Amino acid sequence: MCVRAQQPNPDEVRSRLRHLARLRQVRDRIDREYAQPLDVQALARGVNMSAGHLSREFRLAYGESPYAYLLTRRVERAMTLLRRGDMTVTEVCFAVGSSSLGTFSTRFTELVGVPPSTYRRMASEATAGMPSCVSKQVTRPVRSRSAGERQPV
Repeated sequence: MCVRAQQPNPDEVRSRLRHLARLRQVRDRIDREYAQPLDVQALARGVNMSAGHLSREFRLAYGESPYAYLLTRRVERAMTLLRRGDMTVTEVCFAVGSSSLGTFSTRFTELVGVPPSTYRRMASEATAGMPSCVSKQVTRPVRSRSAGERQPV
């Protein structure tokens, strides 16, 4: 007996693609504006979704909440600035959009495993002479699922 796979409805496919495009718009906005004050409500309004729906759908599509993605993006940028070595930890904190040095240091440590000042010292030694594209790839933070994600953006 031959079982035929049901073809997806073209309207449903188009609707799903539009939905994914809206999620991509949110992700792109976070990538562009990570240093600006961002919150889930504003991101959701920009794509005509509720904040709760955006958070659920973003997590399904990308594996983490919009807040967690923003936090990871800020830490990645901070890592780059700290590797350069020409900015203090405080300057880096504010340059990536954090408003509290204490909160920044705590989150950085949760994601990277060491405080920003230690990372700055270690990274400048470890990546000396390494092309920036390679150092960025090998030093990307891996989000620990135990890191707090309940904080507002």
